[in-house]
Amino acid sequence: MSDEFEVHGPHDHAVEHVGAHTPDRTAARIAVMTAILASIGAISSYQSGANENLALFYKNEAAIRKTEAANQWAYYQAKGEKQNLAELGAALSDPSSEAHARFLADAQRYKSEKEPIRAHAEAIEKEVEKDNAASESLLHQHHRWAQATTLIQISIALAAITLLTRKKWLQRMSVGVAAVGIAVCVAAFLGV
Repeated sequence: MSDEFEVHGPHDHAVEHVGAHTPDRTAARIAVMTAILASIGAISSYQSGANENLALFYKNEAAIRKTEAANQWAYYQAKGEKQNLAELGAALSDPSSEAHARFLADAQRYKSEKEPIRAHAEAIEKEVEKDNAASESLLHQHHRWAQATTLIQISIALAAITLLTRKKWLQRMSVGVAAVGIAVCVAAFLGV
């Protein structure tokens, strides 16, 4: 009966257990950085969607109010046409007749009814401008949040490649892209 013995040298033992006994601080740091970036990325992605939805809401409100303003202007124009017809009727009728007095009264009534309609239409148009401005601002922020999300995702991908290749320049690039992504997040938060 023959027993085989395997004898390990000190070098073999060190090579086999290098990963198990020596903690890799770089990998741990990259893992923590990736987890933090994933959290920031999730927040910026959420904010991007929320801002986009709010921008669409304000744009929709502006469209609805624009229609209301157009309706008010059409109503104003109709009152103006009635006023013109009443003035024409007064001009064509006998100044001493009852019809002439009625045409003049109608013309004056239509004239006085037009002013509140015009003021209301102008007020609605100012609301439209405010809603459009709010929509544009939110859409700009949406783009900033989306840019930040993209940069953070690229940084996470570079961190994963860094773990596989152990290249220092990739690690620096990952950290750099992450810093730019976080800066864009701050800019989006501040509305810049």
